[in-house]
Formats: sequence, structure tokens, C-alpha cells
Amino acid sequence: MGRLRRSRTHHARRDVHRTARTRVRVKDLDQIEIDLRPGNRAKLERQEIDADKPGLGQHYCVECAKYYETELALKTHHKSKVHRRRLKELKEPAYTLAEAERAAGLGVDNKQRGVEEVVKQMEGMTSVEVEPAAPAQQTSRQTRAQTQTSKLAAA
Repeated sequence: MGRLRRSRTHHARRDVHRTARTRVRVKDLDQIEIDLRPGNRAKLERQEIDADKPGLGQHYCVECAKYYETELALKTHHKSKVHRRRLKELKEPAYTLAEAERAAGLGVDNKQRGVEEVVKQMEGMTSVEVEPAAPAQQTSRQTRAQTQTSKLAAA
């Protein structure tokens, strides 16, 4: 019997998919927070006419960082679930650099302590009287082992 179907081939799709992934990239939340400041927001909402942008750059959603063709498209976008989700994400403040460093463990003192420091701490603790521990009661296993050894020694 021979092969029933041809093996699949590459078809050079990898490069096409790679460009498609990077083309739809939008601003991150921390960049949008900067745009939401009152002075920046006013500039973005009232931009000059630009032929390279959709809708000549006149219909811009600041929260989503997207341009729309018409005012109607922008209004329907404001009512959409996508826009509401973005507003919910923006209610939380963006991470600061200090928070990111703490999450990575850089802001915390994680140094290994030397033997000398441990000895000094132990010497400071020796001033406190420590009562000796009470003799531990033997377990049944230990008593059996002692009786067996004493029987063997007697025999």
C-alpha cells in the first residue's frame, strides 16, 4: 500500500502571520493613562486634519487609542462592550517602576546572611536562661529493642 495523503507543507505562511500580529498593536494601559491627562486628552480629541489617519484623524477614542471613520462609528464604539472593558481596565492605576521592581524581587533585601552575623545574634540570645528539656519518655519500640538486646547479651 502506498501513502494515502500528501504530507502538509509550509506554504510560507509564517512571515505573513508574523506581520499580521505586529500590525494590530495598540497602546498599553500606562501610555493611555498619560493620554487621559486633561491637557493631552484635549489635544488628541481636537487634532488637525491628517489624510493618513482614518476619518482624517477627527474621530479618536482616547481610552482605546483608536481612530474611527465617522462620528457615528465613534458613538457606537462608546456604547460597545469593548470600550466598557477598556474603561474598567483603566480604573485601576498602572504599575509603577517601583512596583515592578518589587515584584521582580529587586526592591526587597534578600541578601544571604554571613555566619558572623548569625553567631552575633546567637550570642545576644544566650543571655536568656534556657531550661533544660525534660528527659523524653521511651517509646515502645525503644523499650522492645532494649529488652531484646538484654536477652541476647544474657544468652
